[in-house]
Formats: sequence, C-alpha cells, structure tokens
Amino acid sequence: MTNKTYGTKALTGGTAAAEFLRQVDPDVMAVYPITPQTPIIETFAKMKADGKVSTEMIQVESEHSAMSAVIGASAAGVRAVTATSSQGLAYMFEMLYVASGMRLPIFMYLSARALSAPLNIHGDHSDAMGARDAGWIQIFSENAQEAYDNGLIAMKLAERVKLPAMAIMDGFNTSHTVERINIYNDKEVKKFIGEYKSEKSLLDFSNPISFGFLALQNSYFDFKIEQEKAMREALAEYKKVCGQFKEVFGKSYDYFEKYKMEGAQYAIVVAGSASGTAKEAVDKLRNEGKKVGLLKIKLFRPFPYENIANALKNLKGVAVFDRAMSSGAYPPIYCDVVNSLFSANASVPMQSYVYGLGGRDIFQKDIEKVFEDLIKWKFSKEVKYLK
Repeated sequence: MTNKTYGTKALTGGTAAAEFLRQVDPDVMAVYPITPQTPIIETFAKMKADGKVSTEMIQVESEHSAMSAVIGASAAGVRAVTATSSQGLAYMFEMLYVASGMRLPIFMYLSARALSAPLNIHGDHSDAMGARDAGWIQIFSENAQEAYDNGLIAMKLAERVKLPAMAIMDGFNTSHTVERINIYNDKEVKKFIGEYKSEKSLLDFSNPISFGFLALQNSYFDFKIEQEKAMREALAEYKKVCGQFKEVFGKSYDYFEKYKMEGAQYAIVVAGSASGTAKEAVDKLRNEGKKVGLLKIKLFRPFPYENIANALKNLKGVAVFDRAMSSGAYPPIYCDVVNSLFSANASVPMQSYVYGLGGRDIFQKDIEKVFEDLIKWKFSKEVKYLK
C-alpha cells in the first residue's frame, strides 16, 4: 500500500462498510435492519449519533420503503445510499427496476444471504443472483478489505455512468468476520469519490423535469436500449475507475483476479469469500506440481464476457462454482462463463458445481477434489453439488 493509508484497523466487513460510508458522509441513508446487513446500519447510526456524519438517516418501515426513499432522494439531486440482505433485497425487487430505469446512481451494500423458504439467515448468493437482471452494477468481494474498497469503486462508477450499484459481501463469512483492514485517509477518500453534482433534479424548479413517466410502445423499448448502452459503458468505465483507484491508493483491481493462472491447465471460477479457500487449495496442488489456477469474479454485472473467454479459452478444463441455484436451468455464473467461451468459439470442457447454500461450509479438501476430478477428466452435463 502507499502512504495514502493512515492506519490498519481490525474490522468486520460490515463495520468496514460503515467506515467507508462515514468517510463519504452521504446526504441520505434509508435504513431498515435485516441480518446479516444490520451491523452496517447499526455502526453508521452510532457514527451519526456521535456527530461523525451529517447524513439524513431515514428509518423506514420496510426494505421496499428504504429503496423508495433513496429513489426519491436521488431524484431530488442528492447522494443516497442504503444496505440490505436476502428477503430485504427481494422485498425491494419492484423498486430496483425503478432505480435503474430512472438512471439514478444509488449505492447499496448487500450482505448476501439465503432466501426463504425454509428460513435461513446465513450466507449464499441467492439474493444477489435474483437481482442480476435488474439493471444494477454488481461487484463481489472476497473479504472485508474488498468490501471496503469495492464501496469506493462502486459508488464512483455508479455516479459516472448514472446507474445504481451494489457492492456485495458474503453474509457472516465476510460481514461478521474480523480482519485487518487498511483504511484510507479521509481526505483522499472524499477526493476520490468527489462531490456529488446531479445533472437533473426534481427540486430544480427553473428546469422542471419528470422521472418515471409513462412510456408506451413507441418509446419504452428505446429507453431500455439506452439503459443497456449505459451498462456496456460501465464495463469500460470500471477499468478506468480501477486505474484511478490504483493511482491514489496503490492497489490493483480488475474485472476478475487471476490467481496462479500462468501456465495453468485447469481452473476454478468462483466469486466471494470461497475464493480464499480456493487459493489455499491452488497453493497446495501447485506445490505438488499440478498445473491449476483460480479465476475470481469481481465485476459480475456488467459481465466481462470477452475478457473471461481470453482468460479461460486455452485451458483443458474449468469448474464453475455457484453459490446459488437457478431452478430448472444451469446456475448463473456457469451460464455466463459458458456464453463467454461460446461467443469466442472456444471449446473448453466445463463442469458446473453448486456449493455453500444456506451458509454450508466448503473446505479446502472439497476444492482439491474438484481439481482432481478435472485432471482425471470427470465431467458431466449434470450440475454437481458440493455438500
């Protein structure tokens, strides 16, 4: 790291997220508690009570109301944020599309968690994947440091391309695990994010505008095409924001992380906290002379198809790990990776795995076994479950 950091703190992913929000001091934050997101808003509320931020905190009666409130605030021309998990994100579902359709750069932290039923409060990616087509930028975090860093990247990117963004951390595995976090200088964070200046505001009475008006057959389609163009633009802008992040804070991020992929013949693709366990497995097998590697997804929406294909197209076998199911179909990340390689006319044997639903642990030995199966050419058209 560079001297832009002013110190190291022992923080959970949730409190690291609150620390970032304190540094930004957003104009409005709508809050409603849900496990395992609650520590984010609890910590931030204490910061507000202690006079460390001037944010207008709105305590609402539901997650649907929380998203509605930040939509109103953002449309009124201010920087607005929130946080949620699981059923909370599902309850916001109607309003997620409203936020993206209105091109509002709302920022949200998501502590990813299983969806009911049956009731489960632990981490998986079911909620995040349920929102993958809602027009939000989605960035996954491996650990608490990335949850903090991705807040900076996601907020700046959202405001640059005028689309909402969520920084995603795994529930409990990241949100409640204490780690050493490099916290950057407050002034540098504020400078990096910049002052928010909305181009259009409902409260600009000299230039009256409307948000979310009626669009019938001849115009709705056109709006959606423009929205998709903005998402494509976000793919390129993400790289630029990451470049600026490196210049200021000395840390490199990309669409994904390639871990020991040089010379690899077999690889696992995964997102989130399981990446750390997978790296341990890669290290062990590399020491045994096996040519294996890891590709860790960071930017999930928009999905970097061409870049993923270039990273994987010369391998002998790939296993794609999903921490969510897509009932009646192959899982989400697997489908996107398959499409990446198909579009590049690359033929790579692939195997789909689902793991960690409802917070079930995945161990290093499980990942080692997957690599061994790849090497032994044990592929199947069926999804395999790591239980």
